[in-house]
Amino acid sequence: MITITRKLEFDAGHRIPDHRSQCRNLHGHRYVLEITLAGEVSRESGASDNGMVMDFADVKALANEHLVSVWDHAFLVYEGDTAVRNFLETMPDHKTVVFDRVPTVENLAAAAFDKLSHVFDAHYGRDLRLVRLRLYETPNCWSEVTA
Repeated sequence: MITITRKLEFDAGHRIPDHRSQCRNLHGHRYVLEITLAGEVSRESGASDNGMVMDFADVKALANEHLVSVWDHAFLVYEGDTAVRNFLETMPDHKTVVFDRVPTVENLAAAAFDKLSHVFDAHYGRDLRLVRLRLYETPNCWSEVTA
């Protein structure tokens, strides 16, 4: 098995409603997402991805379609945070993503891993797996989920 990693970035807002620090306020981050896939190298002569675990362009396209484009420039809000949810509902067409958990970097990483593992695992009929997902909230703070 060989692993490959693709990095993508997006911006999103959130808040941690019960936190004792400034994180209880509405704020945003430049999130960095690292997707690590493990699999066999394709040996299909003439195929576009010959010699690759998966084409990085395909990794990017699938991650954008299923996660990044959904979360980018959205407000990520906990379903129990009714004050903020009610406020966001007053803005027509506001991009809001509601989570069943507080949107900490740990919970966001777990949600992203769950969503993307269904997208990448066994893609193209090969033994391809999402083995690690790392989500940076800041350059110095991140959460990592491994298979």
